[in-house]
Amino acid sequence: MNDLFPLEQFMEVFEKYNLAIWPMHVVAYILGIAILFLVVKRTKYSSQISAAILSFLWLWTGIVFFLFYLSPVSTPSYFFGGLFIIQAILFLGSVIKPRLSFGTELNVYSVVGILFIAYAMVGYPVFGSFLGHSYPHSAPFGLTPCPTTVFTFGLFLLSDKKMPKPFLVIPLLWAIIGGFPPVFVGVLEDIGLIVAGIFGTAIILYRDWKKQGEEIWDGQAA
Repeated sequence: MNDLFPLEQFMEVFEKYNLAIWPMHVVAYILGIAILFLVVKRTKYSSQISAAILSFLWLWTGIVFFLFYLSPVSTPSYFFGGLFIIQAILFLGSVIKPRLSFGTELNVYSVVGILFIAYAMVGYPVFGSFLGHSYPHSAPFGLTPCPTTVFTFGLFLLSDKKMPKPFLVIPLLWAIIGGFPPVFVGVLEDIGLIVAGIFGTAIILYRDWKKQGEEIWDGQAA
């Protein structure tokens, strides 16, 4: 997540952070489950509420994790914290003027999205524990950038409308820049972040391109 400092330093940051913010871990999981409930049991404002929750998670990560906890050992954290705050503002904008729409459909995109969400909420701690990165030396869901980004890509794949492209830029950037360095120093659970970012973006773009073609075809047929 920064300029390749040692694995031990990663673990020290996570330990300090996890112990300081408890019980926010519980709150983050409640919010994540709430989004999933809203995706399945859609209401008039479910997508806006989901966007508001995403905005909170990205804002928390940008300010609390990057700016307060990681910046003392990683100067680039100020830049990444700023990016996460910008993404939070994008999500907040979709609360005020809805641009995102989440809903479940039985197709390959939603299946991949559910797998990403499961990895973000369950896979990260399980895989991390297997690698010896158990709590408190682990990246908590919704409160650190990597699981939060994977979860976000999962939700993007559950969108029932075309994804506005600006929403993809920062998550993809983080998946690449923030994914490879930790893997190189031994945080192998972040391989899931790289996969979610690159593969997720590719199939989102393909899905939206296909939807656009279908809309054009339907318009001509009408």
